[in-house]
Amino acid sequence: MRSRYLLRDWQGVLKDGWRSPQILLLIFAASIPIAFEPWSALINNFAVDVVNFTGLERGILESVREIPGFLAFTVVYMLLVWRQQTFAILALSVLGLGVALTGLLPTVWGLYFTTMVMSTGFHYLATMEQSLSMQWTSKEELPLVLGRMAAVAAAGSLVAYALVYVAFEFLDSPYWIVYLISGSATLGLGLFCWMFFPRFGESSFQTMTIVLRRRYWLYYALEFMSGGRRQIFVGFAAFLMVAEFGYRPEAVVALFAANHVIAMWLAPRVGRLIMHWGERPALILEYVGLIGIFVAYAFVEVAWMAAALYILDHLFFALAIAIKSYFRKIAETGDIASTAGVSFTINHIAAVTMPWMLGLIWVADADGRMTVFLVGAGMAAISLALSCMIPSRPMPGRETTFRRPRIMQPAE
Repeated sequence: MRSRYLLRDWQGVLKDGWRSPQILLLIFAASIPIAFEPWSALINNFAVDVVNFTGLERGILESVREIPGFLAFTVVYMLLVWRQQTFAILALSVLGLGVALTGLLPTVWGLYFTTMVMSTGFHYLATMEQSLSMQWTSKEELPLVLGRMAAVAAAGSLVAYALVYVAFEFLDSPYWIVYLISGSATLGLGLFCWMFFPRFGESSFQTMTIVLRRRYWLYYALEFMSGGRRQIFVGFAAFLMVAEFGYRPEAVVALFAANHVIAMWLAPRVGRLIMHWGERPALILEYVGLIGIFVAYAFVEVAWMAAALYILDHLFFALAIAIKSYFRKIAETGDIASTAGVSFTINHIAAVTMPWMLGLIWVADADGRMTVFLVGAGMAAISLALSCMIPSRPMPGRETTFRRPRIMQPAE
């Protein structure tokens, strides 16, 4: 019975052969964590043990990491030079280069520099991955395809964590070796994508200007709140494990690996759940769960309970693919590439400003940790209110519960 459901989740992936758009999307999805997850899993220990970071520098680093995300709207200018698929492969290579250099520059400013390089590749690739997945996939199947991509990304993460675990548990490797291997592997995958995949077409002419439309306002608001909440999770939940509870690299990697083992099984089912339920119920479930988790983070004092919250946190965030599915249903096809960049910028407005401010609170206030996570709970509550405005059947002309379907007029 279980194998039948598993096959259903992956049925039709190879119907067009292995050199197909969906397979390329799955390779992109797997390649990102092979570079980024070792960086992410080790960065707190590397920053504390080697570069002597405090909470302030960690907050600044997170803001530096998010600057390229804030500038993602510039993707429309890059696409005047490169096709989307070509630019995605180039961004993948830049991501690998930044990770490979990380351990070779073990100073505060060196880490800021390599983080900027890594993040530039990461955010441009994530923008193109989002744009191409929407153009190469139908509205109806998009949640399932995004779920498959999340599952493959989890598998790539497990490969990366296996490298990190073996390197530290059995080989006593220095940080720079792990960063060099994972970054070089990502560069190799970029070369593979360039050499062995044909250049696929795009669904329609894409607007090569920055697009901001009034009728997408709810999507923009959901992305903005998502960026702030995500940074609290990424920047401070894992830091809590290291700084407050003394987790070593092996323990952090084991915790991350547990998240991704669950995600490999769960992510395609989340996609099917969204296809069945719709975007509004899925997002309401996510935000209700996140409110409780962030409140619990604020007061947790036991290491294993913090680890359990981290796993639950990660699982609820999987439902966030409903935001992309919602946008695909309300968007004009020609807006997809430009809006992918604009949405990443909106997502990162809070992401650039919040980490360093919350880092100051963390180190300056005795109750700083509590304040940081209660801010996260508040942002999740606002997101819950916004998600209730999504109609049961979103479409162009019915982007929110306040609007009735209408015949679409020319772009605003």
